[in-house]
Amino acid sequence: MKKQRTFTRHAQEAALLMGEQIKLGRKQRRWSETNLAERAGISRVTLRKIENGELSCAVGLVFEVATLVGVKLFEPDSMPLAKHIEHTQDKIALLPQRIKATNRAVRDDF
Repeated sequence: MKKQRTFTRHAQEAALLMGEQIKLGRKQRRWSETNLAERAGISRVTLRKIENGELSCAVGLVFEVATLVGVKLFEPDSMPLAKHIEHTQDKIALLPQRIKATNRAVRDDF
């Protein structure tokens, strides 16, 4: 029996927003669900899950579909994504390699 994964409300709302933006982009381009699914190399059922904000879809598929319909994944600014990646990797390098697990209960109901 597969255990049901739970997500925070914030994650659910973010996925729903991304799905709605993808649906809007598809409709603005006057593409059918079938047309966009074929362009992305996924099934129409998977596209519907993405547009409905279901969190069971692979993030790579969501990003690919979003890119196809012109959804901006990050705020446009003067720094290209490669520079953002490099900057983030530099920050990660400054942090400890290993993180000790704590047994404290996590409150994620914010």
